[in-house]
Amino acid sequence: MMNSTLMMNRLICTLALLLLCRSVYAEVAVSDAWARATAPGQEVGAAYLSLKSDKPAKLVAIKSAVADSVEIHEMSMKNGVMKMRMLETLDLPAGKLVKLEPGGFHLMLVDLKKPLKAGENIEIVLTFKDGKGTGTQKIRLPVKAD
Repeated sequence: MMNSTLMMNRLICTLALLLLCRSVYAEVAVSDAWARATAPGQEVGAAYLSLKSDKPAKLVAIKSAVADSVEIHEMSMKNGVMKMRMLETLDLPAGKLVKLEPGGFHLMLVDLKKPLKAGENIEIVLTFKDGKGTGTQKIRLPVKAD
């Protein structure tokens, strides 16, 4: 049987390790997450969400089991022409809400494995990077008709 001092020391070390691991990357709050329903045979889908980081960070990768790949895209209007471009990363300035929404930044779900149906949920895994390292966050998004 372990004595109480040894047990307390192990508990303190475990808690310290957990706190150290938690501070390796920025804390990013995710809100207003949803994906748009797709038509049968549609090969790409879109997902939207808002991100707010407590430290300067970047969204560097996204994965989902519903698509072969997930890309960060930006839409913009220039001289009356709508343009869309893929971004390698998305900057998350400290304390600033970054919205991924229709007509702006968004996630493209490329080569969908099946249509996204309204009322279902999908999971995506976001990878964030800051000056201290990287971390991932799994989120669940409802699929909506619009």
